[in-house]
Amino acid sequence: MLWFSLSLICAFTLSTADALTKYFFSHLSLDEVVLVRFLSSLPFLVPPLLFVRWPHLGSDFWLTLAVLLPLEVVAFFLYMEAIKVSPLSLTIPFLAFTPLFMVVTGFLVLGESLSLKGILGICFVVAGAYLIHFEGGSLVQPFKSMAKEKGSLLMLAVSFIYSITSVLGKRCVLLSDPVFFGLFYYPLVSLVGSLFIVVRRKGINWRRVVSFKSAAVGLFQAVSILTHMIAISLVEAAYMIAVKRTTLLFSVIYGKILFKEERFHFRLAGSVLMLAGCVILYLSR
Repeated sequence: MLWFSLSLICAFTLSTADALTKYFFSHLSLDEVVLVRFLSSLPFLVPPLLFVRWPHLGSDFWLTLAVLLPLEVVAFFLYMEAIKVSPLSLTIPFLAFTPLFMVVTGFLVLGESLSLKGILGICFVVAGAYLIHFEGGSLVQPFKSMAKEKGSLLMLAVSFIYSITSVLGKRCVLLSDPVFFGLFYYPLVSLVGSLFIVVRRKGINWRRVVSFKSAAVGLFQAVSILTHMIAISLVEAAYMIAVKRTTLLFSVIYGKILFKEERFHFRLAGSVLMLAGCVILYLSR
């Protein structure tokens, strides 16, 4: 199915952008890291926006966008802080809780209902994330580990916010057009977030923010944004986001290769469990 393939591409390119951000820019301040992610994808998104057809945008679209935009900016700052201060394999897993939250938010906002098999797939995804933090001992040990890891706590907050922004974002897609919204929305988020940083902070080193390295991050992020918007327009939001959370698998691999993070096999096992959940989701369609 097209939505499934696009969701996997989205997951891979997003995790690659995250890994490159941590690898190249972890020495920068949080504001500078956020600026890298805000600005780097604009050369790949803004020019096509000038050539696509703009759909009619009614009041429902703008009202939904007004709620969505500040939530997205807050989540983005928390996301960048999380991957900056903690290992990828201990932060990205907590995004797997987004589909669980979305069972509720998707129903309340979009009226989406999930099959029992679909819910089972989501539970596998969430269980995989739990397993990654399990290091022996009691069943609550992963939650104790989470409490000690700042990045995990931050990403759990991001996961909850994303359970709201994902369904609001899909509503905007349905009220406009997937490609248009992908090209329009992220530059808007980048503009608002960047203005916030520039106004409140002086002395930003723009040479460290704008570079060939940031362009590589921007390319992968742009692909991730567009594939996300198209995929989520084709299927229930919770299904798409559950498959997108295979970013965990890619992030665990990147964590081992680029950052020599520990407990690779244990965390990889949890990732495989998440993939099993994605297969169940695929078969439930």
